[in-house]
Amino acid sequence: MTLLLVNLRRLLLLLGFLLAGPALALMTDDVSLERRWYTASRDSANLMPPAASTPEAVVQVYGARTFGWRGAFAVHTWIALKPAGADRYVTYEVIGWRYWRGGNGLARREGPPDRHWFGARPEIYADLRGAAAAEAIPQIEAAVASYPFATQYRTWPGPNSNTFTATVARQVPALRLDLPPTAVGKDYVDPGDILAAAPSGTGYQVSLFGLLGVLLAVEEGLEVNILGLTFGVDPLDLSLKLPGLGRIGPG
Repeated sequence: MTLLLVNLRRLLLLLGFLLAGPALALMTDDVSLERRWYTASRDSANLMPPAASTPEAVVQVYGARTFGWRGAFAVHTWIALKPAGADRYVTYEVIGWRYWRGGNGLARREGPPDRHWFGARPEIYADLRGAAAAEAIPQIEAAVASYPFATQYRTWPGPNSNTFTATVARQVPALRLDLPPTAVGKDYVDPGDILAAAPSGTGYQVSLFGLLGVLLAVEEGLEVNILGLTFGVDPLDLSLKLPGLGRIGPG
C-alpha cells in the first residue's frame, strides 16, 4: 500500500509538472474559451500584402493557437507559398474535421495565407523570398504530394497538422524551421523511423511514437518530449521552451 501511494504521488507530481504551462496559458489572452467556431474570425491578419502586389516568390510557415481548450496546449500550423508572378497564395495544411468527414485531412486552398485560425491571430515561423523561395516551392509540393499520413489523424500525439508541417519541413532544409514547443505532434515520425532529422534539418531527434523523445539541433537547441509535450532550451536565441507557454525569452 505504501509503494502504491508513493507511485501515485509521483504520478500526480509528473502530471502537475506537465500541465502547469497549459494551465497558465489559459490565463493569457492567447487562449479563449468563449469563441464560437461559427462566428470566429477567419479574416486575414494583414501580415502579408496581396499576392498581386508581391511579384517575388514567397514561402512561409504560419501557426496560431488551436480552437477552444486545446489552445492551452497547442498551435495549428500551415504552409503557404506563391511562385514568382502568381496572383494568389496557395496554402497547404492538415485539418482534423476534414479527415473525420472524408478520411483525408490534407487540404489545399487559395487566398490570403495569414488568415486567423478561428479567431486566433497567426504568427510567421519561417519566411523565404525570391530565389530561395522559388527553389523551395517544388520541394514543398513534392513533399506535400508524398505526405504519408494524409489518411491518418490523431489530435494527440499525432499524426496531426503539426506532424504534416514538420514532415514537409524535413524535406526542405532551406526553411530551417524551428517549430514552437506548442506545435504538439511535430515530433511524431514514422513508427519505423525512431531516428529522424529535426524539422529544421540542422540536427536529429529520437522519437518513440511522438510520446517520448529527445531532439538536438542547431536551430531548435535541446528539446525533451514527454507525452507529446516539449521542454527545451535554445542557446542560439537564449530562450526556454515550455509546454503551453511556448518560447520564453528574447528569441
